[in-house]
Amino acid sequence: MPSNVLPEIYRPSRRTVYELPLYACPVSAGFPSPAEDYLEGKLDLNQYLIKHPAATFFVRVTGDSMIGAGIHAGDILIVDRSLEPRDGKVVIAVVNGELLVKRLRMEKQKIYLASENSDYPPLVITDLMDFEVWGVVTNVIHPL
Repeated sequence: MPSNVLPEIYRPSRRTVYELPLYACPVSAGFPSPAEDYLEGKLDLNQYLIKHPAATFFVRVTGDSMIGAGIHAGDILIVDRSLEPRDGKVVIAVVNGELLVKRLRMEKQKIYLASENSDYPPLVITDLMDFEVWGVVTNVIHPL
């Protein structure tokens, strides 16, 4: 089954604090202005991206089935297990022992996992499948 298989799972470090400057001014593509005048404070990305540290984990993506959602091979996803998986959310699911990233769809008493790439059909979840949602994807980290 072609899909985004997730081979690596990471836990966030709850002890790491790494604060970087946060500038409150808009970034100009034209004439530069003195940035020090706009220094707002420090930003710790752990606090900004991770709302529930004890329930959060990271996974690295392989495959291209979610490119329409801005999720590419090599990206790191931030996943929160404390959030309720709802229709339309991007989730990390386990189907028959395989970790997948897909958009959860629930319609007319049916559950299916939808790709964000027309090359991949939706996966209808049946009673014969071993299926579990591990968490809801909250953020995607990828290089430009």
